[in-house]
Amino acid sequence: QVQLVESGGGAAQTGGSLRLSCVVRGVTIRGKAMGWYRQVPGKEREFVAGVGPSVGTHYPDSVRGRFSISRDNDANTGYLQMNDLEPNDAGVYFCNSPLGYWKGVRYNWGQGTQVSISS
Repeated sequence: QVQLVESGGGAAQTGGSLRLSCVVRGVTIRGKAMGWYRQVPGKEREFVAGVGPSVGTHYPDSVRGRFSISRDNDANTGYLQMNDLEPNDAGVYFCNSPLGYWKGVRYNWGQGTQVSISS
């Protein structure tokens, strides 16, 4: 059974930084794309960053230049470095393995990690 364990969230100030981690248990991330997603109350979960199996990253315009996704295949862990945080970055962050064209995901969602931003 695959388990996704996100951590690293918390409270940050506008302009601050946070680094999220995602430990994947039960399956290797090697050879699979990894992604981060954000959900806020009343809205659908949205894609915020993705990294391919080897190289190549993908970000929506809202976070490009501020967020950086990375991966450590040996540790079976993904990371999301979030800089220059804005109030709209608040939400619960989840990781997963996106399917083709960054649509859909492979696994059941984990618990996520909460990010709150204060001005």
